[in-house]
Amino acid sequence: MIPLCTPSLSEKELHAIKEVLSSGWLADGPKNREFEKLFAKYIGVKHAISMNSCTSALFVALVASDITGEVIIPSFTFSATANTVVTAGATPIFADVNFADGNIDVTKLEALITNKTQAIMPVHYSGMSCDMDALVALCEKYDLVLIEDSAEAIGATYNGKRTGSFGIGCFSFFPTKNLTTGEGGMLTTNDDELADKINTLIAHGIPRGKKKDPAKPWTRSAHLAGYNFRLSSILAAIGVVQMSKIDKMNAARQSHASYLNRALDTHHVTIPTVPENKSHVYQMYTIRVATEIRDALVHNLNNNGIGASVHFDPPVHLQHYYRDYHPVAPTALLETERLYKSIVTLPMYPDLTQEQLDKIANAVNSFFKNHK
Repeated sequence: MIPLCTPSLSEKELHAIKEVLSSGWLADGPKNREFEKLFAKYIGVKHAISMNSCTSALFVALVASDITGEVIIPSFTFSATANTVVTAGATPIFADVNFADGNIDVTKLEALITNKTQAIMPVHYSGMSCDMDALVALCEKYDLVLIEDSAEAIGATYNGKRTGSFGIGCFSFFPTKNLTTGEGGMLTTNDDELADKINTLIAHGIPRGKKKDPAKPWTRSAHLAGYNFRLSSILAAIGVVQMSKIDKMNAARQSHASYLNRALDTHHVTIPTVPENKSHVYQMYTIRVATEIRDALVHNLNNNGIGASVHFDPPVHLQHYYRDYHPVAPTALLETERLYKSIVTLPMYPDLTQEQLDKIANAVNSFFKNHK
């Protein structure tokens, strides 16, 4: 079976874990600071703050920015994007996406902005950036907070600038992502004050680096009602190793995608396209096919040992909770509903072999050749 995705791990990650275990410092500590420094430099920002998940990063970005009104998000995303808005006490407003790339359709956003709108949270779908110039301009025009859900786009660029550096960036290190720590996330920002507040919030409300009273060095006083969203030092150590090969892993994904683009029968399959001003890091490799045969194709691939799937079916606005409590007009998200019925996610990870790539392409092409 060719899995949908598998992490790229080696003896180096295992050695890093052993080093941390031997040190006795298993919680947030020096390895976190090393990981954060490497990540901030890579993204091109002043601050990177490690956390236990991207979900925590999105949530605390909203809380630290005092967002309690409306937040515009795409419905074509994982439910965590919307969940963080609701759990932070705000209201999600679902926006449509472009059929071509699955990213939020910026041309439709201004019509959604009201006097209650406080933030826009675009999702860089499958490894390619949204149209950031337009999003930044819109946020500046209406004084909105820009929070980038970059869970799927570690290393992707827009006009040479990495995602997560335009607003508040939120990243995931889940095993399916371009860089993994097993579980984990990172928040990026250039705002010193915001970084201090977030560092405080994720550590029970106790400020990081606060000078202690020499007479009572054990004193730890909460300045905010915070949370425990910290990343363990064990996972941070894995992240440090992964940072040393992130570009190599992304290059492998891009090479695999390029091969599939050439090998797949484009009479029946719409392959990903990448504008000149963007780079795609292919956290997922997704194709579009005719709606009426999409499910049959996915089942056929699975039955032939290929772990194909669908991202995302159903989109968030059609999921039980959001359908009942945050309904949208039936005609509001036409491209989203068209896209989720036609998209197929094929296996994509750095360690795919040429034999596996050929098997994937041949299976897709054979399906259409034999399908009646």
